[in-house]
Amino acid sequence: MPPAADPTFTPPSLGRRFGALVIDWVLCLLIANIFADPVRDGWSPVLVLILEYGFFLGLFAQTPGMYVTRIRCLSWADGGRIGLVRALLRGVLLALVVPALIMDGHRRGLHDRLTGSVVADAPRPARR
Repeated sequence: MPPAADPTFTPPSLGRRFGALVIDWVLCLLIANIFADPVRDGWSPVLVLILEYGFFLGLFAQTPGMYVTRIRCLSWADGGRIGLVRALLRGVLLALVVPALIMDGHRRGLHDRLTGSVVADAPRPARR
């Protein structure tokens, strides 16, 4: 059921979301260090973060940090993936920081509302 139509939808905690962002940011710093000096060139890890969000959210609905913290980013209206374009836009808005701080009752930041997305719990892997 899409989150927009689910009256019982409960968003993940802000701690898990922040934890995912910290993991993703550390990965971005490590990757940016390959082609630039992140301390001197502050744009490089931000660019990597935007590209990471575009690629991973657009194709898999999770960044590596979201995978570790068991959350995912879905379309608010239909519960599917948000696609590459909306994921890139979400990454740009997240990089601006302020849109992420303006949240509604479903913990959807302005970056989520503008891209029609929502962060939700990821299903647990099936046990064998």
